[in-house]
Amino acid sequence: MELRGRFGYFSAAGSTDDPRMRRLTQHLPPDYAARLLEAQDAGASDRELRGIVAEGLQEVYYKDSGNRAQGLEVELLDIDFFDASF
Repeated sequence: MELRGRFGYFSAAGSTDDPRMRRLTQHLPPDYAARLLEAQDAGASDRELRGIVAEGLQEVYYKDSGNRAQGLEVELLDIDFFDASF
């Protein structure tokens, strides 16, 4: 998927938590993609869908699948552009 959105960050003291606009291109693991599609089919709100995308990006992109940024939480506040391929 590719997106441009405003991300909020919650992390340990001494690091910034200011929301930032980011453009990211990232493959989500199949379980996150499945959750996203199932939620969309079930009529989930935009906020709920953003939460699934944010959680997937948090784990894969920001935390590098558990190799860094322990304790970081990411929130996708706004989406300016979104494109997904399955």
